[in-house]
Amino acid sequence: MNNKLKLLILSDILIISSFGLIAPIFAIFIDGGIEGGSLVSAGLATTIFLVVKSSAQLPLSKYLIDKEKHKTRLLVLGTFLIITVPFIYVFAEHVNTIFVAQAIYGLGTAFAYPAWFSLFITYINKKHKGFEYAIYSTSVGLGMALSAFLGAKIAETFGFKPLFIFVGAIAFLGFLLLIVLDRIEGRELRREERLRKKRERERRR
Repeated sequence: MNNKLKLLILSDILIISSFGLIAPIFAIFIDGGIEGGSLVSAGLATTIFLVVKSSAQLPLSKYLIDKEKHKTRLLVLGTFLIITVPFIYVFAEHVNTIFVAQAIYGLGTAFAYPAWFSLFITYINKKHKGFEYAIYSTSVGLGMALSAFLGAKIAETFGFKPLFIFVGAIAFLGFLLLIVLDRIEGRELRREERLRKKRERERRR
């Protein structure tokens, strides 16, 4: 497994596991933690996320992500939007703020997920595709299993806001790994571009 794939997978483990901390208590938070909240509002919040993600993902993938060579830039952009969401939850006093956060979450996911999978396919060892995907899937699954329990325990012990801050901090660490990956990818793309131009000059001679 190459280093770029390791960074990609580790960042996703941190980000997905951190949001897994919220999953068990999200509906409880909306129903009883903020003004205007209810179980219906919790369902609507999830709907907003999925509608924004699904409606934006296809056009972004076709007209932007697939045409962009430096895909880590789009991954970084989408992930930045995603990691702002827990911090918005911290300051949310009305359910409408949660709805805005969910729309941002959906847009960030629409940028990040297609770019992530495109990079994953690029970096993966073609001779060990099944095994390397299994490493990713197993790691994320175990992370989510652990975070589901921890999230509920942290919320019960310390409250919702400390939990959201903790989620944001872990997700930010995953974001920093993507910044490192983006710099590595950028250097390699610039090197390839220089070699391409050099070959073109040599052909003209």
